[in-house]
Amino acid sequence: MKSNFPSWSVVLFAALVLYPLFPAFDQHFFNVTSRSLGVELPGLFLFAILALALNVVVGYTGLLHLGIAAFFGIGAYTVGILTAPINPFGISFWAALLVATVVATLAGLLLGAPALRLRGDYLALVTLGFGEVVRFTIKNLPAITEGPKGVSPLPAPVLPGVTVDWNTDYRPFYYLALAALALTFYFLYRLERSKLGRAWVAIREDELAASCMGLNTSRLKLAAFAVTAGIAGFAGGIYATKMTSTVGPEAYDFNKSIFVLCCLILGGLGSRSGVLLGVFLLYGFDYILSPIIDGFIQASGLGQGKIWQQFSGWRLIVFGLVLIVVMRVRPQGLLPNDRVEEELRHAPPATGV
Repeated sequence: MKSNFPSWSVVLFAALVLYPLFPAFDQHFFNVTSRSLGVELPGLFLFAILALALNVVVGYTGLLHLGIAAFFGIGAYTVGILTAPINPFGISFWAALLVATVVATLAGLLLGAPALRLRGDYLALVTLGFGEVVRFTIKNLPAITEGPKGVSPLPAPVLPGVTVDWNTDYRPFYYLALAALALTFYFLYRLERSKLGRAWVAIREDELAASCMGLNTSRLKLAAFAVTAGIAGFAGGIYATKMTSTVGPEAYDFNKSIFVLCCLILGGLGSRSGVLLGVFLLYGFDYILSPIIDGFIQASGLGQGKIWQQFSGWRLIVFGLVLIVVMRVRPQGLLPNDRVEEELRHAPPATGV
């Protein structure tokens, strides 16, 4: 197993750090839309954190999890409730973010404890159900969560001794989200190479053999659920503050969980670099590339306002076809973990019934 970061990831990180220093490029990149790439990238960074979180329980441990968006929402609403001026708490963003991470971690333990004996589809159904319970709980507690509207407005973070324009300048949130992504990436890099990380991989490859070797598989699974939930809550807290609102419970539905899972599958399960590539391709396609193509179509006069003449109306078809092709041609993902790729290479071919 390689002990160093891939060279391309270091170059990419350096490019992302330097990008806001060239405002002229950012202004002209989206010259066919009203959007700015710099404004869109923080969302991509936060989504990458969410995908890295899911990779812990799905990629490392091999457990199918379909409720990651619920923990994202728990983190967002915890920060929203604790920082919004309409509530009496009024604590700082940084303290609220810490509380959100802890609350999401506890929620992960709450979900993981009764589901430890479940596997495969049964575990997936439990996590799916948990996600729906969280979403409808948020919607039906208007006195606390403002119901479908979401909690708003949320104040911007405060840096001691520093004046920062969080509202009109995209760069503060850009660097905050990028720093959070780098911190998460490095944390999981160290965790993957720890005793705990190797134990998770052992469970993924053969849970019975891992148990016979003396590993407490129940505690290890519970730890995976807790780490996944905590990181997701951390990302959700930053997301809500960036949006100045928790947005609403529908922003944390089953579709978001599936979208994150698709990023893992496309990039490569168990591979941190693969996860980032999957998020870059899918999120970038949906939120960055599609508006650019629509802008070109409208600027050329071909759109005429009809949905079938807009690329955004066809993007889900393209999205699905790409996933089908990738799963047929490269089922291990575009940038898989070395161990997973080796397992799939030597796996026996599927036979028809």
